[in-house]
Amino acid sequence: MKWLDVPPLWLAAFLFLAWRLSFLMPGLGFPGPVFDLLAGFLVGGGLLLMVLAVQQMRRHKTTVNPHGDSEALVQTGVFKRSRNPIYLGDTLLLAGLILWWDAVLALPLVPVFLWVIERRFVLPEEDRLRRKFRKQYAAYCNKVRRWV
Repeated sequence: MKWLDVPPLWLAAFLFLAWRLSFLMPGLGFPGPVFDLLAGFLVGGGLLLMVLAVQQMRRHKTTVNPHGDSEALVQTGVFKRSRNPIYLGDTLLLAGLILWWDAVLALPLVPVFLWVIERRFVLPEEDRLRRKFRKQYAAYCNKVRRWV
């Protein structure tokens, strides 16, 4: 069942919920091109962040599976700025699509999604990395924040 408990499925569920909430109060939204532009930047930035992070992980020959055992502690590229760039990208994507869909009622889903991802994936991953890489991981945590 662990293959079902993966961040893309959680993201898909939250995106579906946000999309459905956009139909509850049509017309209650974010008017104007500024919000469409912001939505585009958030979606594009989120996707770019995810792609760059996956490239770095593949370059270091480590897994992107949140339940897998990491072979390397990636500290280069986007991992210099965030310890969780893929999850940050997921969150930006969710926020951007909420703006794009004018789903005002779905805005509270963003912090809820972040909380779920942190509890389900980030904390267990950090625990595994802490046990495997010890001093190297501690130094990394002192240099780089969890999110931004």
